[in-house]
Amino acid sequence: MKNTIQNKRKTRPRADKVDGETAVFEKLAEMSEQDRAMGERIHEIVKTNAPDLTPRLWYGMPAYAKDGNVICFFQNSQKFKTRYSTLGFSDKANLDEGNLWPTSYALMELTDHEVAIIAALVKKAVS
Repeated sequence: MKNTIQNKRKTRPRADKVDGETAVFEKLAEMSEQDRAMGERIHEIVKTNAPDLTPRLWYGMPAYAKDGNVICFFQNSQKFKTRYSTLGFSDKANLDEGNLWPTSYALMELTDHEVAIIAALVKKAVS
């Protein structure tokens, strides 16, 4: 059994050896249709509003980093079997407001209204 595990590790590409954007799209392709569509839309919003962020995987989730630090990430609903996907921001995001602010947002649907809010959050996060 130990040899089988070692062989699997040798044959699968390491995350750091795969292009970040390719890894993100591969992860999105594994998701349910609804989560995939939402994740692809989040990817588009982030790339449009913060083109300097680098796509990568973070704990198996599509994420976007600046200078190696994850700024935001997309967690699909199936990751932890929840009823909604989330857009989360790390402590490296510039979203601080006083002593209390949200770092994660539940996503049920992405209408123009939500897209505008997400675009503004992403811009602020990288400012």
